[in-house]
Order: sequence, then structure tokens, then C-alpha cells
Amino acid sequence: MRFFSLKRFGLLAMLVIALGLFIFISTHAKANTLPTGDQSNPPTSPNWSLAGVQPSSPALVVTPPPPNTDTCLSCHILGQNKGLWTPLARWVLFGSLGMVFVFGVYRSASTWVTKSPWKPLTNRAADWVDERYQISEPLSKILNKPVPRYALNWWYCLGGITAFLFVVQGVTGILLAFYYKPTPEAAYASIQYIESQVYFGSSIRAIHHWCANGMIVVCVAHMLRVFIMGAYKRPRELNWVSGVLLLILTLVFGFTGYLLPWDQRAFWATTVGSEIAGAIPAIGNLAIIFLRVGWNVTGETLSRFYGLHVIVVPLATVTFMAAHFLMIRRQGIAKPL
Repeated sequence: MRFFSLKRFGLLAMLVIALGLFIFISTHAKANTLPTGDQSNPPTSPNWSLAGVQPSSPALVVTPPPPNTDTCLSCHILGQNKGLWTPLARWVLFGSLGMVFVFGVYRSASTWVTKSPWKPLTNRAADWVDERYQISEPLSKILNKPVPRYALNWWYCLGGITAFLFVVQGVTGILLAFYYKPTPEAAYASIQYIESQVYFGSSIRAIHHWCANGMIVVCVAHMLRVFIMGAYKRPRELNWVSGVLLLILTLVFGFTGYLLPWDQRAFWATTVGSEIAGAIPAIGNLAIIFLRVGWNVTGETLSRFYGLHVIVVPLATVTFMAAHFLMIRRQGIAKPL
């Protein structure tokens, strides 16, 4: 008969947690009643010393003490902005220490009970999933593919750097979309709010801005490397076609995102850029009306560019990137000339 089992350990852990919560609540609770004497015999006259006034004072209006303000209530209701990170820091610190302690106790107890070496939880989860779905073998065929020695040079990494910058753009763009308002009345004000009020807002917007420029530069450099080394030739014609489409989508990303700040530079740059599109023979007027949603740059143009920038172009980019990577995975990396 085993003296120590996982069931007993779980009950003991729950008991310890409940005891800790009880101690925490009992030590942090504050009495809301005033200190009075024997409640069975209430005084016949009010105790003016508790109110801070004299019995003979003509001002009998008692000012109640200020209520205890909660941090979250002060932030969201009263508009205060003091000590917002203190509760979170406490939870992160003490919660992490508690999780480390519980994990250490569980690991030691498991090793002692099973009389076998400790197996990491990630390996256990992977084995649990593989036992049911048998995915380790197909994944090993996809992931375990040797890289040629000539492909270890830095210029072969330009495509991967472009993909990494696209991921950075997606993450920072989602963070900016939490606060951006795509309307003519609030777009510029929301940008100023992100720059001046949101924590790390200015840094995140700067990362988004410079990674956009870097993505265009690295993508062009990748296309030049492929063209110079002749990697576009048979049997990699579709790789080249998908790469050209990805380059166009990257430029569309930059063009549609340039209008979103809705300032003078963004307005007139979009006006000039759409005029260039309007100079296309035969379909110029159709192109300018499609981009501007009319003949002039208005609020509808801002909504059109925002929809293209955050929905249409990202979906198309992810689709062509997946096809591009699958073709490279299937055909391998082209040998240098």
C-alpha cells in the first residue's frame, strides 16, 4: 500500500491553498464599523468625539471619512493613474513563486512515488497527442530536412528575414489596432493618443514603421538575389511568380498603411499615389475610383485603405507565402551558378 498517492497530494495541496486564502483574507480585511462600546446598552446622546466636533459647536454636520478606494476603481472610474502596475507585479511575483514551489513539490513527489526519472511535461504532452493522432512521423519528414552547405550564406536568409518582419508587422499591427479609430474625425487623434498616452505605444508604432521599410528593402534584395543567381529558371517558374506577387503585396501594404495617420503628409501622399494609378492606360479612371471610392480622398478612402491594410492584403499575403514555402520545400534551394 502506497502511503503517498497523487490523490492525497491533491487534497493536501487544496487544503494548503484554502488555508492560505483564509489567512490572506483574515489579515487584509478591514472593519467598516466605528469602535463603539457595549452594543446592548447604547448611549442616550451621540458621542461627538467620534465625529470630531464639540457638543456646543453650532456646526452639527458630520463629514464622513473618505471611503477606501480600490486601485481598479480609481483607474477606470475616477480617472486616476497611480500604482496601476503594483497589483499586477505582486500577482506575477508571488504567483510565479507559488507555481515554482508547487511544481517542485509535484516533481519530487512524482519521482519518489514512481521510482523512475522525471519526464518533462512537454514530452508527456507530445507523447499523449502522438499516441492518439500519430503525427510524429509526418512531422519528422517535414522538419528533418538537411540544408545544403552552400545555402548557409547570409544572402540565402533574405527570404526568411522578410517572413520574420511580416510576423513582426502582424503582431505590432494588432496591438496598434486596439487603439486606432479609422474615421476622419478620430484617426489623427487616436494616433496622438497611441504616441503619448498608451504604454509603449510610441515604441510599438516605431517598430511597425521601421519594420515596414525594412520588409520592403529586404524583399527587393531577396528578389535581386534570386534573379542574379538564376533561381527563377525551370523548374521554379511558379516560385518566381509567387515571389513577384508577394513583392507587389508588400508595396500595397506600405501604400495603404501610409494614409492611416490621416495627417497632411498622408493625405497628399495618397493623393499623388492614386493619381499615378489613375495614369494607367484604359483602366486609369477605374483604378482611381476604386482606390479613392470617388474622385477625391475622403473618409471613405480611409475606410477602404484600412480594410485593405488589415484584412484583404494580409490574407492574400499569407496565402501566397504558404504556397511559396511549400514549393521551396518540395523543390529545394536552387544551386548557385
